[in-house]
Amino acid sequence: MQQLEQTLKAALSAAMQHVFGANVPAQQLTLQPTRKDFAGSFTLVTFPFTKTLGKGPEQIGQALGEWLVANEPSITGYNVVKGFLNLEVAVQEWVKVFQQLRQQPADAPVATGGPQEVVVEYSSPNTNKPLHLGHLRNNFLGYSVAEILKATGATVSKVNLVNDRGIHICKSMLGYQMFGHAETPQEAGMKGDHLIGKYYVLFEKHYREQVKQLETDGVVADVAKRQAPMMLAAQDMLRAWEAGDEEVVNLWKQMNGWVYEGHDATYAAIGVDFDKFYYESGTYLLGKERVEEGLQKSVFFKKENGSVWVDLKEEGLDEKLLLRADGTSVYITQDLGTAELKYQDFHYDLSIYVIADEQNYHMQVLKAVLKKLGKPYADAIHHLSYGMVDLPTGKMKTREGTVVDADELVNEVVEAAKAATLEKGKTEGLSEEEAQQLYHMLGLGALKYYLLKVDPKKRMLFNPEESVSLEGHTGPFIQYSHARISAIRRKAAEQGISETADLGSLAELHATEQELVQELARYAAVVTEAARIYSPAIIAQYAYDLAKAYNRFYTEVPVFNESDETKKAFRVALSAQTAGAIKTSMGLLGIQVPERM
Repeated sequence: MQQLEQTLKAALSAAMQHVFGANVPAQQLTLQPTRKDFAGSFTLVTFPFTKTLGKGPEQIGQALGEWLVANEPSITGYNVVKGFLNLEVAVQEWVKVFQQLRQQPADAPVATGGPQEVVVEYSSPNTNKPLHLGHLRNNFLGYSVAEILKATGATVSKVNLVNDRGIHICKSMLGYQMFGHAETPQEAGMKGDHLIGKYYVLFEKHYREQVKQLETDGVVADVAKRQAPMMLAAQDMLRAWEAGDEEVVNLWKQMNGWVYEGHDATYAAIGVDFDKFYYESGTYLLGKERVEEGLQKSVFFKKENGSVWVDLKEEGLDEKLLLRADGTSVYITQDLGTAELKYQDFHYDLSIYVIADEQNYHMQVLKAVLKKLGKPYADAIHHLSYGMVDLPTGKMKTREGTVVDADELVNEVVEAAKAATLEKGKTEGLSEEEAQQLYHMLGLGALKYYLLKVDPKKRMLFNPEESVSLEGHTGPFIQYSHARISAIRRKAAEQGISETADLGSLAELHATEQELVQELARYAAVVTEAARIYSPAIIAQYAYDLAKAYNRFYTEVPVFNESDETKKAFRVALSAQTAGAIKTSMGLLGIQVPERM
């Protein structure tokens, strides 16, 4: 469609020269799709040219429209609505656009001139709990953004930084030591990550009881939180871990191993993957080296208690702790090490961190600290900040056990998809194994689409009933559309109708056919915009618009009852092209589409 737009812009530039004697280069003109409630395919906003051309916006539109219809074969009509000139494009131009579309694979890379070596870091779970609903939004966003950037021709590496050390990990370890009685996941009949999460919640429960008792005894709240015996014990355990205490390290390895098995099972169930795993236990020492480097360069400073800080007031931030007084590291310490390791491994020109907006300040600090150290990759860091997911009852809190568990949620949406599919009677001819695969595909499609169709920056409310709905603006609606088209393609193949037939003699298009071709032609622009702002929501909306456009076409235009063989062949080819675009678009969201239902 880019070629068609260039033709129209050149014609508009010529019209301005002939009608008004004004030199307005084609590259300075911007066309946008005409609103669906007006006739036309492309719209030029004429308001910006009133000063240059010395006429009112409607006069400009009328004069340009008249000249174009008389002199440009690709324009067959126009209408002017205030300052908007809507242009109607000739049928043969749309046929050319369609011919160009089907000459290239549906998943052909869209060249954008953007970054070429990209690292997308997402998931980043803690090894003290299972994945929950918030992790699902993170995983789906990270995976989808990586796929979108791949679609621009970039080399993209998906990485996962596992938060496997620190005070929060020691809390679950201490909880297990105190209350676990050496039980294993097998003995408990639980996934390993769920078992460890149970002891993190138990730690927090007993810790809060200790704090409450200290406050009752007259200790100030902040002091009580620091001096509660369980917190002191957890801090002792962290120091023992960093010192390499054999017993503590062995317990840490055992419990983390259980969690990794659980997390891997969840990743497989939700359909995300990674090219490389990093572990904070393997990056914090390098981070400490960077802190020492900063001290030697005098860009960091030590306080009297031995803690290390950086002053970022000039950057509009504040003083930031980089190393505790007892020598143990904090989050930013290992982040310094991880950023360097990733650069050594991938030499990225863009490093995306998919992290909730609660960490906006932390990410600003990380970038500022790396700049202070003079690291060449500091400017390549981009924080894809996304809004948290709330429940109708409020914010999720792992330590209080008020989370929506990822595994349970996936099971629920799959069961909901099964019930809805059986109710519609859409499993005829499917084996039991195929039916189960379909339920999982639809359920996961519903969940992923629900979480990805919202702009990443927006905080969102998770409505359990809406999330599993298979009707309306949902993933399953689009999946059903693909299955419908697949059935049409199979029928066409049985009747010997080729999807690659010559369409040169096609002389007219139904309005819904033209709309569908135009929608298909938007794919490259949609991917470009989604990659520019790292937003899967743009792809989700496109897939939905495309499915809706196809369903309008299917409702209003006969495919197999058409007597004109060229029209019939075109409609089959149009269906095939749409199926490819739906499959590719949904694939960018990490959503599979069924061939039959």
